[in-house]
Amino acid sequence: MGAVESSEGEREPLLVPSQPAINTQPVFSRVYGRRWVVLTMFSLLGFMQGLVWNTWGPIQISAKHVFEFSSTDIAVLVMWGPVGYLPWLLFMWLMDKKGLRASLLLSAFFMLLGAVLRSVPLKDLHYRRWMIHGGQLLNGLAGPTIMSAGPLLSTTWFAPDQRATATAIASLIGYLGSACAFLIGPLAVPAPNGTAGSTIYWNQNHIGDRIQFVLYAEVGMIAALFVAVLLYFPSRPPMPPSVAAASQRLSYRSSICKLLSNMRFLMIALAYSVPTGVVAGWAGVLDMILTPAKVSQVDAGWIGFWSIVGGCVFGVAMARFADYIRGMLKLILVLMFAGASLAATWFTLTCLTRLTHLPSTKATLYTSCILVGIFINSSVPIFLELFIETVYPVPEGITCGVVTFLSNLFTGLLLFCLTFYFTELSWLNWCLTGSCIFSLLLLLFFRESYDRLYLDVFVSV
Repeated sequence: MGAVESSEGEREPLLVPSQPAINTQPVFSRVYGRRWVVLTMFSLLGFMQGLVWNTWGPIQISAKHVFEFSSTDIAVLVMWGPVGYLPWLLFMWLMDKKGLRASLLLSAFFMLLGAVLRSVPLKDLHYRRWMIHGGQLLNGLAGPTIMSAGPLLSTTWFAPDQRATATAIASLIGYLGSACAFLIGPLAVPAPNGTAGSTIYWNQNHIGDRIQFVLYAEVGMIAALFVAVLLYFPSRPPMPPSVAAASQRLSYRSSICKLLSNMRFLMIALAYSVPTGVVAGWAGVLDMILTPAKVSQVDAGWIGFWSIVGGCVFGVAMARFADYIRGMLKLILVLMFAGASLAATWFTLTCLTRLTHLPSTKATLYTSCILVGIFINSSVPIFLELFIETVYPVPEGITCGVVTFLSNLFTGLLLFCLTFYFTELSWLNWCLTGSCIFSLLLLLFFRESYDRLYLDVFVSV
């Protein structure tokens, strides 16, 4: 019997993969050494953006003495960061259409212009305060790109086994900048009631000169970074580092619609944005929260510094662990927020020592506050990686732009309430505790998936 050519239907495979292959064409990938230069430049911009955002909270007593700021002014200065996030859709569109270089250059320009406005030494305090507020707002406008572009950079430049680590560095370095503000501010600017352990009283001109020195130094560093980005910051490498980096993504409009209609994404987005938004506002006024506990400006600065630094170091370590042991992002986050819930409860009850009779010492405040910062801040890169895995092939910049907008929205709501209820701040501690428990419950019911990991591990093979 002669052979008969099979029909088109007979050539259809009987078994098909459970997930469709998005890109079946062979992809030639390469990892470039210059990726570390690109990551360093981006991270330094994030560092300065966080440093400028948190300038006034750690030195709020000195700023009130020199510029006649009120407690409401301090809260509004911190709130300009979330307010600057309102045009986030424009920045996400720019990042999606023009690439990371164009959006980062615009953000660096806003940072430079804002730093210059804050440092203009006007004698009229009324106009000087307006200039400072305007500078803080311009710095906040850099937030949408700085805070959400880290996962896009890591996917564009880094191999799959380094992506979570690169995301952690790019996304946490801004927190490190705000942590250094807790350190630099109180050490460079003396409090009007004297330095720790002494009875020296500083005059207003001396305090003003020290604040002006800090502002000038920040202008110089941001100007140098702007020039560096202008001279060299490519949007992408000549060849992609992985299959996922080379694959086709959804359009801008389709991405927004898919995100807003995905209940699993909205669930995990709330689990991220509520606690991170609350802790950002809480940390921005930490000095005001600890003042009733008789904690000095310098000590409050050290507490805020170590809480954020601990979160950055632990976050990079956990991201490196996630690169080695893939598919465990949810478990890592559940353990983190179980610890955050316990630490926040401990801190809240310690601050209510008159009711709880718990020992309120510098050691207990240090320990509980630092643990809160470690558990919440270190979760940021793990969350960002989980978002991208959940909604792939939505572009990384758009996904992270949505969730960081929600985080800043909750920060802004918290600080807006603070402008009305600033005489007694124990409610801020209860908000922090409740946000951690809320996030833990959402994580426990979340069903994880790893679509991008499937593409890199199986399709590339």
